[in-house]
Amino acid sequence: MHLAAAFLRLSRPKFLIGGFAGFALGAAVAAYEGAPITPARYAAGQAMVTAFHLMTHFANDYFDEHSDRHGVPAEFSGGSGVLVRGELPARAALVAALVCSALGLLIVAGFAAAGQPAAAGIGAAIGILAWSYSAPPLRLVGRGWGEVNTTVVVAILVPLAGYAALTGTVDGLALTATLAPACAMFAMMIAVEWPDRLADAAGGKRNLLVRFGPSVAARLAAAGALLIVPALFIAIGRGAPWPSAAFALLLVPLVAGFIGWFRAQRAPAEIAARGVALYLLTVLFEVFGYVAVLR
Repeated sequence: MHLAAAFLRLSRPKFLIGGFAGFALGAAVAAYEGAPITPARYAAGQAMVTAFHLMTHFANDYFDEHSDRHGVPAEFSGGSGVLVRGELPARAALVAALVCSALGLLIVAGFAAAGQPAAAGIGAAIGILAWSYSAPPLRLVGRGWGEVNTTVVVAILVPLAGYAALTGTVDGLALTATLAPACAMFAMMIAVEWPDRLADAAGGKRNLLVRFGPSVAARLAAAGALLIVPALFIAIGRGAPWPSAAFALLLVPLVAGFIGWFRAQRAPAEIAARGVALYLLTVLFEVFGYVAVLR
């Protein structure tokens, strides 16, 4: 039971919610455009995304173990702490990451064999970029590309995977629907890095916060947050349903509060939590905008 509980903590299941929400966004856009929601395709696509998502969690803990030893795990930052505390051997995380990678690639191959190259290609891109976030040889988080990498994978490719799994292609509205989540994810990444900035610097993680310092990073996070609502209205201009405007306006006080917490220099853990909430609500509100007009 102790080992099972440790492995569950290592998998960090609460973060999987973002992958489910992002995939649902792509599916909601597809349904809004008239595509049928095929349960088998939806389940296969979601399984592919979740497998690569879990792969990332396991790989991050394995390859970031040295950096994580300089900090203290928090609710939304600092890794799971399982390897640092010695609850599981580091090899367990690596093996779990490789198993999840194999499962994700198997589903990618299934989409390719079923004549769905768009879903297969997006899935392969998710797997490669997600692995490259913390794993060598690229280890993008150590080269200053971690925030961009995560934004592309989680906020853009995951919704597109949901859309492509049901339609077999990607169109302009599906792409535009990812703009607001991308802005929110970029802001969130800086927020969740906030509690770990000293540990990341000591461990050699050259993220934006380490490279440019808190003042510049806070302005970058604020810029990302400020673009969320305009991005939602851009999507409406490209064909998203008008009820989405109401949900977009609901995000205005959340964006203002997020920026205010940075300016007030609130506790780093609170800033990280605000960032996670901002991203998740941005995606969910956009999903609600599409679902609200479905018959």
